[in-house]
Amino acid sequence: MKKSISLSVSVSDERRVLRQSILFAIGFTVLLWLIRAAEWSASLNLGNFGIFPRSLPGMIGILTGPLIHGTFWHLLSNTFPLIFLLIATFYFYNKIALEVFLWIYLITGFWVWVAARQAYHIGSSGIVYGLAAFLFFSGLFRKDVRSVVVAVAIAFLYNGMLQGLFPDPNHQNISWESHLLGSAAGVFCSFYFRRSETPLLEAESKTVKINTPPSGQVLITVDHTFHKRSYFSPSGYCYAYCPKKESDKVYVQVLTIQEKAAIASEI
Repeated sequence: MKKSISLSVSVSDERRVLRQSILFAIGFTVLLWLIRAAEWSASLNLGNFGIFPRSLPGMIGILTGPLIHGTFWHLLSNTFPLIFLLIATFYFYNKIALEVFLWIYLITGFWVWVAARQAYHIGSSGIVYGLAAFLFFSGLFRKDVRSVVVAVAIAFLYNGMLQGLFPDPNHQNISWESHLLGSAAGVFCSFYFRRSETPLLEAESKTVKINTPPSGQVLITVDHTFHKRSYFSPSGYCYAYCPKKESDKVYVQVLTIQEKAAIASEI
């Protein structure tokens, strides 16, 4: 009997996740530019809304500090790495990305408030370092090469990223503490969330719909546990699974070469 199989992970799902990732990344960076433009046009100095360590009024900077930048160049230097890292995080780890972003945002700010030198710390570079560390170490913990490649590429593009983890006597106005503690927050999140979900298109559990020919008019939905060697692409897919019923250890392998090709199954 011929069967047609529709997978829950489709090209449209990929596009939807990518679109949402881009919208969030662009939306957040636009907010940063609007704040900087308003500060410049009104001749304001919002630096005192940064993080001032170990000061009760300075705690407000945990929320507001990453949104404020001293100059347009400061903001520009953070913009492109922030966009790329946000898109990568929300695309590869879409189910936990918002939670990871908020944790990095707040943990970095709190640790800067606790441990940094007495000065106003502003800018989103701590988030940049946190997301880069999250992607890199998540790739190591999960053995996901893609996120490691993205983080390493950003490190090369973001000039002086590694040097920014340490104090520079020639640039004492740079908050290296935000960079270092943001990276630590990213490592912490990558370890904490290492088992929360697998990256996009590698989920352990997916739903397969098996349709009988039109004459049967029967639709059966079966849940299977897929092995990691499975892969999916717009033109075909290959997977292996066993039924949920533990007593029935029947393994099935299905391979399609093209979307319209016949499905050959072996039990």
